[in-house]
Amino acid sequence: MNWANMNPDFAARIAMWLWDALLIVWLAMWFGMKRAKRSETARERLQHVIGVVLAFWLLFENYYAILSPEVIPRTSLVLWTGILLAAVGVGISIWARLSLGANWSGMVTLKQGHELVRKGLYRWIRHPIYTGILLGFIGTALIKGHARGWLGLIVLILSFYFKARREENFLRQEFGEGFEEHLRHTGMFLPKLI
Repeated sequence: MNWANMNPDFAARIAMWLWDALLIVWLAMWFGMKRAKRSETARERLQHVIGVVLAFWLLFENYYAILSPEVIPRTSLVLWTGILLAAVGVGISIWARLSLGANWSGMVTLKQGHELVRKGLYRWIRHPIYTGILLGFIGTALIKGHARGWLGLIVLILSFYFKARREENFLRQEFGEGFEEHLRHTGMFLPKLI
């Protein structure tokens, strides 16, 4: 491989392998979750599922010409930057998922014996899984280079924002002042600077 002349198709395959690795970790750890004692409604779940599916469809779909113009030049530097961001993003998501352990769920829930996790990245960020996915998405959008990916990023940010707010309402009701104190010291998707 010529490192100075990265092939865009190969870079896109690497990004896909990274997303596949995240999916494998998710599926492997699915079985160790605690049972839910309270969950969001099916309608609430559908709101963020549709947003996430739409965002990734916009990122990876290749059949429609609309919104397909290349808005980022696919130079080797851009492609390598995209691969790095995708790898770091997937790594952050996996680390955060491991930190949550049995408290994790793909939907907004409170688990039986739910714990307010404040270790790992959760010391600084309330939703580091979303942070990692967003970073990986940005990296993949750089690799793809088309406008659809950036539109998908906006959809994904909005989906994660509304889902995160719902999660925080659940945690506030469950942990009260403990969660409020955590809120004061952490940022939603990025560390709090002040």
